Amino acid sequence: MPEYPFYQVDAFTSTPLGGNACAVFLDADDMDDKTMLAVTREMNLSESSFVLKTNKADFKARYWTCAEEIPLAGHPTIATIYTLIKAGLIQLKESPMSISLELNEGPINVDIHHDGSQVEKIVMTQRKPKFMTIHDPAVVCPLFNLEVEDLVQGVPIQTVSTGTPQLMVPVRSLEALRRARVNIEAYSRYRESSDFFTPHLFVCQGVTSAGSTFARHFGVAPDMMEDPVTGSATGGMSAYIVKYGLLKETSWIAEQGHWMDRAGMVHVKVIKGADGEPETVTIGGQAVLSLKGTLFL
Repeated sequence: MPEYPFYQVDAFTSTPLGGNACAVFLDADDMDDKTMLAVTREMNLSESSFVLKTNKADFKARYWTCAEEIPLAGHPTIATIYTLIKAGLIQLKESPMSISLELNEGPINVDIHHDGSQVEKIVMTQRKPKFMTIHDPAVVCPLFNLEVEDLVQGVPIQTVSTGTPQLMVPVRSLEALRRARVNIEAYSRYRESSDFFTPHLFVCQGVTSAGSTFARHFGVAPDMMEDPVTGSATGGMSAYIVKYGLLKETSWIAEQGHWMDRAGMVHVKVIKGADGEPETVTIGGQAVLSLKGTLFL
């Protein structure tokens, strides 16, 4: 009977059972796609990560939701690197220490900040931002129990990708964001005809004094109905915010998950290119091990 060691890591938090949980499976080279999807559904988390051998980077990982494989994700990246450290597969040396991680679309760079023994922050560099389809607010708002007046005026609802295309919906107030709900049938029809994986609704206001933004990220079955902390979408959101000037800063703390009792904090940084447009996005945070075990297949 094949056995696969796995670690369950809470990302974007230093508190066990906070942030966003990810199951990371080591030595997964002989798992096929069907098995990876089945295992992810067994774990029933936002995503699971599967570590494989590669000659193109230091490590390779594949990320799956309960519905499908996704090209890039934030909290599985943080969780995967943290797992590799805890499993002794990454030895901490200089700080920051740079690791290359191969994903489906190629390698990304991940920096590990540490004090010699403890990991302080793991930071991933996402893909160059792509600003894609602009959506009609009158069509999108009813999908989330919102009115057009609930949106920030003068900026679009837009698909943005820093590796995984996400629908960016800038909401005017925390009150409106708390009211948001998914009209599952209408949303599912709209998503099938569009260019994004999932929607990211956000306000340019934290729910604690530490945060500058707060977000909610929705899904439909078999995925989770709401994701606690979403790293890929936080990257796209940050590029969007800088592009449209919604915050003066280009680095801040993004908050998510507090209303789900899984508070998460994401350190974001956006670097502009010579043309003034967002060119490089990094997101990072802490992580903590919550579970360790063995999968039997």
